[in-house]
Amino acid sequence: MMTNGHSQTLALLIDGDNASPKIVDGLLTEIANYGTASVKRIYGDWTRPNLTGWKDCLLEHSIQPVQQFAYTTGKNATDGAMIIDAMDLLYTGRFAGFCIVSSDSDFARLAARIREQGITVYGFGERKTPRPFITACDKFVYFDVLNAIEDEQTKARENANTGMLATLKAPAPKPDPKKSRLDATAIDMLVKAIDATAEDDGQANLAKVGSHLAKQAPDFDARNFGFPRLTDLVEASGIAEVERAGEHPTIVRVRLRSDHKSIRGA
Repeated sequence: MMTNGHSQTLALLIDGDNASPKIVDGLLTEIANYGTASVKRIYGDWTRPNLTGWKDCLLEHSIQPVQQFAYTTGKNATDGAMIIDAMDLLYTGRFAGFCIVSSDSDFARLAARIREQGITVYGFGERKTPRPFITACDKFVYFDVLNAIEDEQTKARENANTGMLATLKAPAPKPDPKKSRLDATAIDMLVKAIDATAEDDGQANLAKVGSHLAKQAPDFDARNFGFPRLTDLVEASGIAEVERAGEHPTIVRVRLRSDHKSIRGA
């Protein structure tokens, strides 16, 4: 039986040939927002020198390495092993979601097949990841976003060690002025999402706006533009009025400004 929230059971499958140990801390922090990864596996040919840097990381985070020899030059046997294991895990019926870490388009059909079963798929990869894999996922997060999470965690630990911070919980990444300019495509998607989810009074619940955006573009993420949350992105865009109500959690509602069309066309 599947549950919602942080009690969801997830399977984490990492393509060792298409990922770096540098992303793992940020990756696990991100996954914790969706549920608990009870299965954590990474696939590759561990006899090859390019994967030796993973050892300490795997031991620290209890990630199980799966050995897969290359059968022939130019063919990726790792992908096949991951796909077979994913299907075996899928048919156990134990998982509410799968986290697939790779920048390889070969996993597009796997992600689509898992979703056909009513299971959520979270993808993680580089900016160069082919669109078919990205759009086959329910949500897709880029590695540089995970690296930003890791950078914030590192700063938090350093501050804690010097007595400047009492908690090890990483703060949300701060906007980067160099990345904080929304392009016309992003603005247009945001306008359409607010318009599509608005109620009769013209206001839309920002949570519904976010869900609508995720369905249209799994890789739409406020952090891609240098903002820690969708609320910050909407406020910075200037296309909508933002209202907050209640506490823990705060309900955020947005309404498109009357001049949003001119802003969108700017």
